Amino acid sequence: MNEPFQEQVAHLRRTQILTAAVTVFAARGFHRATIRDVAKAAGVADGTIYNYFPNKAALLLGILDPHNESEGRSDPAPPPPDAVDADAREFFRHLFRLRWSLLAGDKLSVLRVVLSEVLVNPELRTLYVERVIAPTFALAAPHLERLIAAGRLRPLDVPLTLRTMTATFLGLVTLRFMGDQHLQDQWDDVPELLTTLLLDGMLPRGSAAPSGEGDSHGTV
Repeated sequence: MNEPFQEQVAHLRRTQILTAAVTVFAARGFHRATIRDVAKAAGVADGTIYNYFPNKAALLLGILDPHNESEGRSDPAPPPPDAVDADAREFFRHLFRLRWSLLAGDKLSVLRVVLSEVLVNPELRTLYVERVIAPTFALAAPHLERLIAAGRLRPLDVPLTLRTMTATFLGLVTLRFMGDQHLQDQWDDVPELLTTLLLDGMLPRGSAAPSGEGDSHGTV
């Protein structure tokens, strides 16, 4: 059954507003951009935007729906392979490639605006954690736990492991924002490298870990 006509119109209007917001925030930044700027770019009245987003911070985070892995997101990403049935390497490769695929074009510019703003804006920081970071942790944790239970990963501190992975991702994004040309040139190679480092480390194959390494409580 098709969605009711009103719901289709609302979805199209919301998409229209977010598309305009991407352009405006990428060009003007969070502080300089106004709701009126976004409304003008979208070809709608200022009040129309408030029907969908209560304030500018909510509008900015609305752009990040593709990065938000919560089940309630407006445009859910394809689910990762089942964590028990899939090979662990394929699971992480899929996870990283999906994340990288969402960092293209204007979305990367908007993420630059978001990350710079969350450092100084408590309201936006709270929203970012609630809508992007926390849902990602909540959905990823069961996958890792099932891989561990199936014996495909060694026992790990799952919450700390997820935070370490997220910090690596944010660090790479920040380094690119700082103008690292080598990283920018090889940006598409990063998911595969992250998968290799995560699962294989940097020791040559067949090398024994030095004494004290490889205990069952460490992180990846």
